Amino acid sequence: MSPIQFNPLLARLRAICGLGLVLLCAACGFQLREDMELPPEMAQTRMVVDDEYSLLARRVRVLLEQSGATFVSSEKATAFLEIPTNSVVTEVLTVGDNARVREFRITHTVKFRVTDTDGHDIIPSQTMRQAREISFDEQKILASSREQEYLKQDLAETLARMLVTRLVSPN
Repeated sequence: MSPIQFNPLLARLRAICGLGLVLLCAACGFQLREDMELPPEMAQTRMVVDDEYSLLARRVRVLLEQSGATFVSSEKATAFLEIPTNSVVTEVLTVGDNARVREFRITHTVKFRVTDTDGHDIIPSQTMRQAREISFDEQKILASSREQEYLKQDLAETLARMLVTRLVSPN
């Protein structure tokens, strides 16, 4: 066997390709997500929601705690995050010739606002809505049921992130 010979032209080509790849990655503008900074009034927050154990409420709590908020009782709160609407609605879109549902839409709606201790708006009332459509296959009932639950979780996660993003940058 003959030893592998060093080819200076090939080495230069590899170095140029490597440098080009580094420059492309730097030029695309990718940046790590920075810590979100809440308004200072939200340092001591009380969340007012009908179901504090709903997926949306739990995710909002976690995301806000990661952003520096502390959840306290009403007496110690400097801000109140009110979520009066947190509803998930399933509606039929199409029905097959055998009178069975073929497609439906899951819509998750959240309405929220942030007030100070005097009841003045820090962030006025806002409504967010996300929807997903799903096809129903009666041959795969179990899979369709799981997909529906997954979509509900995904909608809650998406809306929780959107809500916290709006709290961080309300403009």
